[in-house]
Amino acid sequence: MFTGIIEQLGNVKKITSEGGNLNITIEASMTPELKIDQSVAHNGVCLTVVSMNGNEYTVTAIQETLEKTNLNDLQTGQIVNLERCMKLGARLDGHIVQGHVDTTAECTNVKTEDGSWVFDFSYERKSPSEITVEKGSICVNGTSLTVVNSKENAFSVCIIPYTYENTCFKELKKGDRVNLEFDIIGKYIARLIPQ
Repeated sequence: MFTGIIEQLGNVKKITSEGGNLNITIEASMTPELKIDQSVAHNGVCLTVVSMNGNEYTVTAIQETLEKTNLNDLQTGQIVNLERCMKLGARLDGHIVQGHVDTTAECTNVKTEDGSWVFDFSYERKSPSEITVEKGSICVNGTSLTVVNSKENAFSVCIIPYTYENTCFKELKKGDRVNLEFDIIGKYIARLIPQ
């Protein structure tokens, strides 16, 4: 369980294929605080630490994860959003995030607006629960954000300077794919309503 509040950025140091899996080695200052078998969200994807060496650790993404996320787009030298799992009893500053990506979206526009940024996204809806609502929560590349301008299969988010500088949004551009995790409460409600 995560909150969507990014702890730090990691640097992709190495990517290797092993069968249908992808081993991703990340350099991050939090590495000495991690342990083998710990869950860490990478651009919103919950992955398990399988090895550690100094300030670098490795996680493995299986084929199903690669098919539903943008992890296949990662390149050496790229930055990723990192968040360790939530501590029981801590404040929930973002919203309830599972680290289970529902789908990907394409960034269709980025514009600057007097001290903030507006990012527009579109996605192919594959399930009735893949919806956004105005002022609702959405997790984009692991970042808990508030939806603005909710439309069918599209939405926008506004990014403040702190979030822009401390997440991978500072490198996100039109045409890039991002991971989406829709609000878990909305998913349960959608499941209860007959289609």
